[in-house]
Amino acid sequence: MTEIAAEALAHVRWLARAGVKEVPKAAKSAPLTPTVSPAGQGSEGSARSTVVPATGAYALTDKGCGSDTLLTIRGELGDCTRCKLSRGRTNLVFGVGNPRAELMFVGEGPGADEDVQGEPFVGKAGQLLTKMIEAMGFRREEVYIANVVKCRPPNNRDPEPDEIAACEPFLKAQIAAVKPKVIVALGRFAVQTLLRDPTPITRQRGAWRDYEGVRLMPTFHPAYLLRNPPEKAKAWADLQLVMKELGKTLPPKP
Repeated sequence: MTEIAAEALAHVRWLARAGVKEVPKAAKSAPLTPTVSPAGQGSEGSARSTVVPATGAYALTDKGCGSDTLLTIRGELGDCTRCKLSRGRTNLVFGVGNPRAELMFVGEGPGADEDVQGEPFVGKAGQLLTKMIEAMGFRREEVYIANVVKCRPPNNRDPEPDEIAACEPFLKAQIAAVKPKVIVALGRFAVQTLLRDPTPITRQRGAWRDYEGVRLMPTFHPAYLLRNPPEKAKAWADLQLVMKELGKTLPPKP
């Protein structure tokens, strides 16, 4: 997984130099400088070199940056202008949660509440996701949550291919940094981006897939469940498969 993170970050730098088709060329981000961090002590106490933003613009305590590797990815992302979504955002929404979570949720993109607060899944759909996480026997802060795109699409429209292409390397790097045992992909954009499979989510949900050696469960996005409450039972069945995979106690059948 470390090699995957390195490859993803190398691709990010390539995007910045060459640009993605129909995506504006990236503004130069803050330079990265090798430093020895106290948080980077090895298991036997020997210091190891880590890379952090030279400007000190970001910190391990920032949302979604709870490890040296995640902090490096956030530094690479910077004040991103790699696609047109940057023009209308209030805040870039990187991620949130446990940097070493065994369970990771990947959604589509920020909405209005997320854009204001700079944190994924804090609006009505986020409140439902939090309830789903708690029903699985986790606390929200125990899992890691991210989105395919880091800036809000105007009027909550679907993210476009060039926007997904600009953000995907950062998502791949986040996954490699967290090293979850299971990814729950929420909705068609998360599923299709990670699996490169255009099959409708209604046919993909509930069936285990593989992403870079990580077990991946496709299921419905919480926003879809708010619009279609009867589908909650199917999503809960998907999450129970995840619970079983992670050794969580399943609730008794009614």
